[in-house]
Amino acid sequence: MSLDTKLTLLAQALGTDVKTLNAAVGNPAALTTTAKASLVAAINELKAALQSTTVINDTSASTTSTYSSSKLTDLLNQLKTDILGGASAAYDTLKEIEAKLGSDDTALDNLLTAVGNRVSFADVQSLTAAQQLQACQNIGVGDPTVDLVAAYNAAKA
Repeated sequence: MSLDTKLTLLAQALGTDVKTLNAAVGNPAALTTTAKASLVAAINELKAALQSTTVINDTSASTTSTYSSSKLTDLLNQLKTDILGGASAAYDTLKEIEAKLGSDDTALDNLLTAVGNRVSFADVQSLTAAQQLQACQNIGVGDPTVDLVAAYNAAKA
């Protein structure tokens, strides 16, 4: 069963429960408050009426900043440091990286092999079950074989 089919079944189970909950909540239009579109807003209106407090809004004006050339230089240097991420001086420019890869076919071949072992979103690929599981875990999907409806039913029981 595909992940989208499992998600559809989960959505259907959730929809059934939402219908049950909506029936139990009742019709918000019957509320005697002015906030009828939201139960939360109606409760907040009731709370405010019970507390009878006054809320004062702070409307502070925004400010504009002007940076000196030394401040801009500092910001650019910090950006460079962030981009380099601690790369050594031998690899801190694209020219140095290109020179290193261009002169060492083994390093380039290893890099191309590593890239070839990646899951592509642009191409159809045949993956083993273990590769599918690893790919799903890498992108945060988890185990694609998990029965989500069973998990939901167990959680609500």
